[in-house]
Amino acid sequence: MATVKRALTASGVQDTVKVFTTMVPTAAAAAEALGCELAAITNSLVFELDGTPLLILASGAAKVDTQLVATHLGTGQIRRATHSFVLHHTGQEVGGVAPVGHPHRIRTLLDKSLSAHEILWAGAGDHNSMFSITYKDLLRITDAEELTVR
Repeated sequence: MATVKRALTASGVQDTVKVFTTMVPTAAAAAEALGCELAAITNSLVFELDGTPLLILASGAAKVDTQLVATHLGTGQIRRATHSFVLHHTGQEVGGVAPVGHPHRIRTLLDKSLSAHEILWAGAGDHNSMFSITYKDLLRITDAEELTVR
């Protein structure tokens, strides 16, 4: 969480990390704890693309269509990364991956459907914390490519 906080402030956005007493490892658990729509939760999903990580920031209400994404990227198969692959490339465990705060930049795609929400919530690097951010700021600080992912 400290790494994510540093990444947020270094990017010029406010540290809005909220820590919960219980774990929020899923979008549904986070939405319930925050009292917000499931669609406003930003899942940080790591996939493997030709041996490299691909981070897709998708609405908690969406299921990523990897075939659609692969077609858009003009590449082969995109597959869900293993837990060890995620930890190696993000420094964070599955269920707590943040959009920022990774050891190295990861190619990132941002689900366009998230732009419908004034405020988004994303994991802050562990299973007990989330941060709020606008779509515009999330796009800027992740240097993501906007894409329809479903």
